[in-house]
Amino acid sequence: MLVPRSHPRAASLHIRERLVHGYRKGLVVEEGLLAHGRGEMFDYLMGEKTLKTSHDAVKAASRMLLLAKRPVISVNGNLAALCPREIVVLARASGAKIEVNLFYASEKRKKAIAGVLKRSGAKEVLGLDARCSQKIPNLDSARRVVDERGIFIADVVLVPLEDGDRTEALKRFGKKVITFDLNPMSRTAQAADITIVDNVTRGMQLLIKSCRKMKKCRLGKNFKFDNKKNLSRSILAIKNNLGRMAHA
Repeated sequence: MLVPRSHPRAASLHIRERLVHGYRKGLVVEEGLLAHGRGEMFDYLMGEKTLKTSHDAVKAASRMLLLAKRPVISVNGNLAALCPREIVVLARASGAKIEVNLFYASEKRKKAIAGVLKRSGAKEVLGLDARCSQKIPNLDSARRVVDERGIFIADVVLVPLEDGDRTEALKRFGKKVITFDLNPMSRTAQAADITIVDNVTRGMQLLIKSCRKMKKCRLGKNFKFDNKKNLSRSILAIKNNLGRMAHA
């Protein structure tokens, strides 16, 4: 049963319920539930609100996606359970392809995730057939196997809820990486070109809106975004919010 929307922790409880539902449907693995718990702690420290630094990162990310020649959204089980419709809408808004890529991979799980995405409106989901046989160099996990039409030839990859090893491997492979990570100190956050320090359920909505808005503008091909500096500002914002909570 869903908790009442008026509950003080309604948002986080609904997210948990979506993940549990995703687990029962074969989208999410147990390790994904544990990973969410780590991120949820940082969301509490942020006051479960989007930071100004995250808004800045969203603007930079939407610009990078729209300027990309071959953008791809990489989808894992947690993202599919939490934001299936948003994945599809963002793909349309940004011109990105959608590719399923899993750490704990199985054909059954891939098909379950693809099914959710297609029921949410996706016309094409990569990462499922024989053309998913290329490999990211210097990566040992199952996530090294990618689609030759997607991540393998992408110039920009959006990798929400990512593991640090693959983010670093994608960077070495010449990709620009955008990620969502509630922990601004993680390897993923630090290695990415643009890190949106926000709950993905909020951040995906913001990214969609930003892409739609920027599509109406003339975008310069060159823009600067200092991810390290923005992450430092995010850490300071979390620290300040923690101080306010301690003295409340």
